[in-house]
Amino acid sequence: MKKTAVIFLAMFLLLSVSLTIAHDNLDKEKATIKKLVSEAYVNGLLNGGDLEPTKKGFHPEFKLLGQKNDQLTKWPIAEWIKYAEQKKKKNPAGPKVKYTPDFPVIDITGNAAIVKIELRKGEKHKYTDYLSLYKFKNGWKIVSKIYCDHDQLKK
Repeated sequence: MKKTAVIFLAMFLLLSVSLTIAHDNLDKEKATIKKLVSEAYVNGLLNGGDLEPTKKGFHPEFKLLGQKNDQLTKWPIAEWIKYAEQKKKKNPAGPKVKYTPDFPVIDITGNAAIVKIELRKGEKHKYTDYLSLYKFKNGWKIVSKIYCDHDQLKK
């Protein structure tokens, strides 16, 4: 009986340690993704900051998918970066009112992840974005985006 209890206790402890390690790894991956999205997307593209993290954080085949007049629109990352560079030349300090993000959801399964971001500009809730990411050998990359423009909801 004592042997069974000792084996059961050892298995329980091993399982507890394994779950703790897995949870810690998941938390680290979520923090990595949050940092990537903050630097590459929010600070770089939206707030007129450094675009080097943007070039590293987005996959070259990334597409921003939108909906206009009941049609699907696509905007490649190369064009978006070019647009951001032009805006930065006109206004090196970036916009006066910056976007601030909230990250209600970061969900990871294996090498795939989704991030839901609530973006505010000042006090105004402007966008809800859904970013898809894959983890490659050189790290996480943003591969696509869909979004809701809250101004359009009011129309």
